[in-house]
Amino acid sequence: MALSRDQIAMRVAQEFKDGDYVNLGIGIPTLAASFVPDGISVMLQSENGLLGMGPYPQEDELDADMINAGKETVTAITGASIFNSAESFAMIRGGHVDFTVLGAFEVDVNGNIASWMIPGKLVKGMGGAMDLVAGAKNIIVTMTHTDKHGNPKLLSECTLPLTGVNCITRIITDLAVLEVVDGAFLLKERAPGVTVEDIQAKTGGKLVVSENVTEMQV
Repeated sequence: MALSRDQIAMRVAQEFKDGDYVNLGIGIPTLAASFVPDGISVMLQSENGLLGMGPYPQEDELDADMINAGKETVTAITGASIFNSAESFAMIRGGHVDFTVLGAFEVDVNGNIASWMIPGKLVKGMGGAMDLVAGAKNIIVTMTHTDKHGNPKLLSECTLPLTGVNCITRIITDLAVLEVVDGAFLLKERAPGVTVEDIQAKTGGKLVVSENVTEMQV
């Protein structure tokens, strides 16, 4: 079975290491704030100027002034700081973010990412994605393996306008965990109940199967 959005976020949170500074993009990445493993201390950054983002608020914690980059209400952990957009992007562009987690429309075997525009549809803007893929030390992409029509989103070559070039190293989808290695997608983990053949059929670019493909733990 394909993972739910929450399950993808749970798997993303397993990538967190104690002491990391992590930027979370809008959508599935933001959900990971609610699944930080016990015993791990991370500082989650939202590009609109919050460092120390916590999970989504309960009803009695709602504060309309405390929002993330997607304009969703969030909480702040002890030790959090709030600053302006210029300082936020200085942090990103200066390489002070250990890694960023963001969504994508397409990723290809060369580590290129298209995440901001579908021609002919309403474009809300690039946002901070271009800065993030250029400034973060490590980048994880989270997305569904295919689009709503069943077309692969992991391709030999991106067809949509690029956000960044040769910058993606790791991808977590609802079907698998993959790495971009030597012009191919290297399959490392598969979702429970999903076969390697299922993943191969839904991957548009070259897929190399690791010798030890494990089942994703969520």
